[in-house]
Amino acid sequence: MNRKLAIRCEADADIDAIREVTVAAFKTLEISGHTEQFVIAALRAARSLTISLVAEVDGRVVGHIAFSPVSISDGTGSWYGLGPVSVLPEYQRQGIGKALIEEGLSRLKGLNAQGVCLVGHPAYYEKFGFRNVSELVHEGVPQQFFFALCFAGHMPRGSVSFHAAFKADGGGPLAPIPE
Repeated sequence: MNRKLAIRCEADADIDAIREVTVAAFKTLEISGHTEQFVIAALRAARSLTISLVAEVDGRVVGHIAFSPVSISDGTGSWYGLGPVSVLPEYQRQGIGKALIEEGLSRLKGLNAQGVCLVGHPAYYEKFGFRNVSELVHEGVPQQFFFALCFAGHMPRGSVSFHAAFKADGGGPLAPIPE
């Protein structure tokens, strides 16, 4: 890529661009419920976007990644969920998603996070160190699509719950979203 890639924290002025990037990135994915833009908006409204980064190429927002807290049934804290991560289709397969993930993971480590989990494609996320772990489950998701990356020694055990904002579907406000 000959263009200049910059990754930075989202700003208020990026909100429309983030929505557009997210809609475009997931538009043709059959596995998507096409609600990712609503999830991001609900996480933002609940002040639960721990990290929200944009990728810019030549000053244009072309990618976005979100990290938000998760709950684990064994009480382990400081774990986060990765997602959604979005890159405009015409910019995919150019290393932008990889750069967003690596920067986001680095920033989480800087916050003393204990680990990250996600639902995603096995072939993609394993190269970042994510793996299926029998100790952690996410109800309703086949185990081969649920991944965890532990930063500090102890792998938690139990069921992982993502923020209530992940149920957002654009049909109106959710019943109170807990922070």
